[in-house]
Amino acid sequence: MFAAGGALAMLGLGFASVPLYRLFCETTGFGGTTQRVDEAQAATVAVSGETVSIRFDANVERGMAWQFKPLQTTDTVSIGARDMAIFTAKNLSDKPITGTATFNVEPEQAGRYFNKIQCFCFTEQTLRPGEEVRMPVIYYVDPAILKDPEAKDIEQITLSYTFHPALDQPVANDGGKALDRAQTGG
Repeated sequence: MFAAGGALAMLGLGFASVPLYRLFCETTGFGGTTQRVDEAQAATVAVSGETVSIRFDANVERGMAWQFKPLQTTDTVSIGARDMAIFTAKNLSDKPITGTATFNVEPEQAGRYFNKIQCFCFTEQTLRPGEEVRMPVIYYVDPAILKDPEAKDIEQITLSYTFHPALDQPVANDGGKALDRAQTGG
């Protein structure tokens, strides 16, 4: 009886571990996880006189026939001030593709201070064949970073995204030949 109860408890813990880990990362910024805030929260932030460089990185999972890149690779922003980065994505295939972006911030200790107000990464993105779109991210760096002894001397933060096919989207399993054909038009 105890063994069955223990097995059920372990099974339940296994299912709960993913959402609990995600909540932990979102709350603490662990592993470079950024924070998500709404307009009301963002409106209460004071702008400091300090600046930080933000570097933007864009990647696509191998076999996903998208081109994805930032319009600019770096920007210098005032800590506490809202700013916007624009990324572009283009479907290089002849079929609609739905993608989901994962993200992180480096150095990891900056994750808890990097706040996104609006981001394409909050929802799945579907691009029609050949469609190209602009994808904005509205964000700010919390001035509390200046009081954190482990983060106050950070000069550059990297915001990195990787697009993956949505769970119901197949990835080309042909060594990337479909992606090569889409990129070269052949």
